[in-house]
Amino acid sequence: MSDSKPRRRRPKPSNSPSKSITTTADGDLEDTNSRIISPLDILRVLLTLIFASGLLSYYLTSGKSLLFNYNPWFLNASKLSHWWSGPLLLTPAQLALYNGTDPSQPIYLAINNTIFDVTAGKHTYGPGGSYEVFAGRDATRAFVTGCFQEDRTGDLRGVEWIYIPIEDDPDEEISSSARKLRAEKERREAKKKVFQEVNKWEEFYKNHKKYFEVGKLVGVDTYTGEAPPLCEPAEKGRPKRKNVNAKKNKKKDAPGKPVQ
Repeated sequence: MSDSKPRRRRPKPSNSPSKSITTTADGDLEDTNSRIISPLDILRVLLTLIFASGLLSYYLTSGKSLLFNYNPWFLNASKLSHWWSGPLLLTPAQLALYNGTDPSQPIYLAINNTIFDVTAGKHTYGPGGSYEVFAGRDATRAFVTGCFQEDRTGDLRGVEWIYIPIEDDPDEEISSSARKLRAEKERREAKKKVFQEVNKWEEFYKNHKKYFEVGKLVGVDTYTGEAPPLCEPAEKGRPKRKNVNAKKNKKKDAPGKPVQ
């Protein structure tokens, strides 16, 4: 006889992914696959990375910095104060008061009518310092010529001659028209070099980790009359036409690259 008991059907296999079930301390079942990363986990990871980065920076900079020598401007109290109060507008007479003689005042200098705070270098720009001639004034011309005593002014007229060759080659074969065109070209190129030199110094102070821009120089009188002559060291340092021509001729006579 056949068995009268009903047969049990086996459950069909499920296509859904298997779940990992664990038992909590309270005896409840917990699905471990349903856990997500909490904000606290993210915070732990971030703090660990920051701590590790600080240790690495401390090691690589020999204990000098925890930020790989990065100095954000907003961590500098003086920079933050000037940013909050806005740019200064000073006349030359007002700028002269910030020359370092008053210890309670900052030390300012100007380049091309842009004022910079150099108080952090008071031993250099303050009284008795090697660059004290720049404090409290716009001495842009001196930055180009290197004549600190003679060129303590912002007047750049005629300073381009420092780059223009002295005509010391009377035997040079050149027509008057060609000479005129050459002079005009050299004058333009020389003025461009002056601009580049001034811009170089402006960028130096703007990007310095201790010095920073604080404002602009206003009320500057227009420079009139005869342009100031080049100081003696700058005049002596001018290129000579003979040397310039010799270099050109040497370059022309240099053998070319052999044909392959």
